Amino acid sequence: MTDTPSPVLAPATFQRRLLDWFDAHGRHDLPWQCRRTPYRVWVSEIMLQQTQVATVIPYFERFMARFPDVQRLAAAEQDEVLHLWTGLGYYARGRNLHKAARVVVDEHGGEFPVHSLEAMAALPGIGRSTAGAIVAQSEGRRAVILDGNVKRSLTRLHAIPGWPGRPAVERRLWALAEHYTPHERLADFTQAMMDLGATLCRRGTPECGRCPFNDVCLAHARGEERRFPESKPKKALPTRTTRMLLLRDARGRVLLEQRPPSGLWGGLWSLPQFDDAPALEAWLDSHAPGSELAPARSPFTHVFSHFRLEITPQPARVERLDAIGETRRWYDPDNPDAVGLAAPVKALLASLATFTLDTPPGP
Repeated sequence: MTDTPSPVLAPATFQRRLLDWFDAHGRHDLPWQCRRTPYRVWVSEIMLQQTQVATVIPYFERFMARFPDVQRLAAAEQDEVLHLWTGLGYYARGRNLHKAARVVVDEHGGEFPVHSLEAMAALPGIGRSTAGAIVAQSEGRRAVILDGNVKRSLTRLHAIPGWPGRPAVERRLWALAEHYTPHERLADFTQAMMDLGATLCRRGTPECGRCPFNDVCLAHARGEERRFPESKPKKALPTRTTRMLLLRDARGRVLLEQRPPSGLWGGLWSLPQFDDAPALEAWLDSHAPGSELAPARSPFTHVFSHFRLEITPQPARVERLDAIGETRRWYDPDNPDAVGLAAPVKALLASLATFTLDTPPGP
């Protein structure tokens, strides 16, 4: 058995069908398609990882308005970058975007190393496929991509068994992507491959009747579109618990703590977190003597890719808190700072009006 399944079409036929479909039905007015510079394409590609186009567009436009070039992004503080990223999720992407901008400025003279796919792929947060997309779309040079949309389309087209994240399956898909990639119209071809998976060969039920490859797609011929691509073997998600302290001062401000640079919500501002109620109360006794606790609120669950976090909000009030340090700050909900916030923290801050310090009822 060879690593690479036989292609269903000759490259020229595949390219002609795909580009004819793209010319008639593809997406031609996305904001990053206007002035396809390496910087604009790069930002769009990072934002589009694990996020849909409709969600990304307003974030991209706000980001470009604030950081129109890599120099201004590199000069910014991480807090400001993460503030503009708040709501997009997968915050490591935002942190790596900022790191990569500084590498481009400091080590490449402010110019993306688009002459070398290896140099592009070495930048923080940029892998082989993203590097290919940037080079193909901004430079028009031949470079192969294999994002999630392309993996799904090629897997169905050739009925390739196995989870695409497995190295052996991924090697097959890279070989097919290489086989079909043309030597001209690279920007259009790359966008067309992504559009095909995003708009027709979607997860769940694809629109096979409109697909330019429905007569040669092996999954469609077998009536097994939903079988491909095969899912990653699932593991039961463990549940972790935490208590988030909603500590307000006499002015109504809320105490925030900055998370460590890496790990969960790395670099974002969050509410102080504790493993349990005694740990939270011990911290208050030490750092905020005289604080007044309210009843803890009902817990809610925030789901990550690899675990569930059960969060119990704990309102409290303190008249004053001295020497809060560089990694803590008072946050005024009526005049919010431009800082990156973890999604559940942002939601809790938005609902502060419901967090009162009512005394719990007696027995």
